[in-house]
Amino acid sequence: MPATCVIGLQWGDEAKGKIVDLLTEQHDVVVRYQGGSNAGHTVVTAGQTYKLSLIPSGIFRPHVQCVVATGVVVNPASLLDEIDGLTKRGVAVGKNLSVSDRAHVIFPWHIEEDRLLDRCADGEAIGTTMRGIGPCYRDKVGRSFAVRLGDMYRHDFRDRVDSIVAAKNRLLAGMDEQPGREPLNAAKIYAQYNGYAERLKPYVADTTAYLLDAVEAGRKLLFEGAQGSLLDVDHGTFPFVTSSNSSGVGVSAGSGVPGRYITKVIGIVKAYTTRVGGGPFPTEQDNAIGQHIRDVGNEYGTVTRRPRRCGWFDAVAARYTARLGGVDVLAVMLLDVLSELPELNICVAYELDGRRIDRFPSHVDDLRRVKPVYEAMPGWQQKITGVRQRADLPPKARAYLDRLSSLLGRPIEIVSVGPDREQTILA
Repeated sequence: MPATCVIGLQWGDEAKGKIVDLLTEQHDVVVRYQGGSNAGHTVVTAGQTYKLSLIPSGIFRPHVQCVVATGVVVNPASLLDEIDGLTKRGVAVGKNLSVSDRAHVIFPWHIEEDRLLDRCADGEAIGTTMRGIGPCYRDKVGRSFAVRLGDMYRHDFRDRVDSIVAAKNRLLAGMDEQPGREPLNAAKIYAQYNGYAERLKPYVADTTAYLLDAVEAGRKLLFEGAQGSLLDVDHGTFPFVTSSNSSGVGVSAGSGVPGRYITKVIGIVKAYTTRVGGGPFPTEQDNAIGQHIRDVGNEYGTVTRRPRRCGWFDAVAARYTARLGGVDVLAVMLLDVLSELPELNICVAYELDGRRIDRFPSHVDDLRRVKPVYEAMPGWQQKITGVRQRADLPPKARAYLDRLSSLLGRPIEIVSVGPDREQTILA
């Protein structure tokens, strides 16, 4: 049976949660495979809006098993808050949620390191959400100070916390330019996290074995990416990226499921482009147009509420990530946000040092210097939130979609014209 992957092709916030929620009905298992509580997915159903960070968007379908896989870094407090919040609103969270015992755990020292290290060498902010994600991944690859969820149930967990806190206090004291920082308290942290471990115990499992059993049994899996492909630590706009492989290349590493089982990849794009935090953004509109898109699209971070930078659709960037992720079809989101604009621009190429190029630069300094080459298209200036068939869209809206499809070299299978499940056009 097929496995499907949903990945964002821009700098995140592409409304992946809505698509995963829509597709979940056709699948048995939904898998979150990377990132942490820095990711925010919004699902609107039956007039209710839900904000998710760690729990997969499939949690609203009772028959679906939701898996937080090995590649995710888990803040236990955030996960428990999310579980409690859903439960209070009548969403069942129990045996339908599994969390990998191999997933690495975020501790208070990671959050403190984040606060002290949110700078590049030249002083520009990377754009961390200050949730300890990057430092936790750093400890994961460094190994010496890493703690996995399953480690919290071992007899030596207290000793591990004591030794790590001793080392981290020395490290943090050397990093902090303001003397007098209160050191971390190992006993307090152990007590707190031991309590988290007890509450999370019913959900903790060997998800790698479970997922391999599931695909071999022919169950339908849906992989839910977090952030966007341009934030991939290896293939994105480094160093202004996240700390994991947020493109399609991260699915197998984060879940443990071989790529040969993935038979369909859906690339999610907004009808325009947004970015949060630092780093180059060639099509950014730091003007009235950008503010209009921000206001109409409610472009503020799901997790942080930071205002997102907004601009025109960048087909050069999206074509690159569509190729990188092996994308089969596209979903174009928030098309309705552009409805009031009389003219739209699409970036079809870049100009770099006087040369026109159609490739996405591998170095951030080159991307910072490019000038977008735009192709103008007329806006449709009609309300489309009630449209349910592609043929009923205004001709200029259909022309815009056709041009995006042509530039990215992939067919458009889904078009979103509003936040609710029902406000979706399926090809």
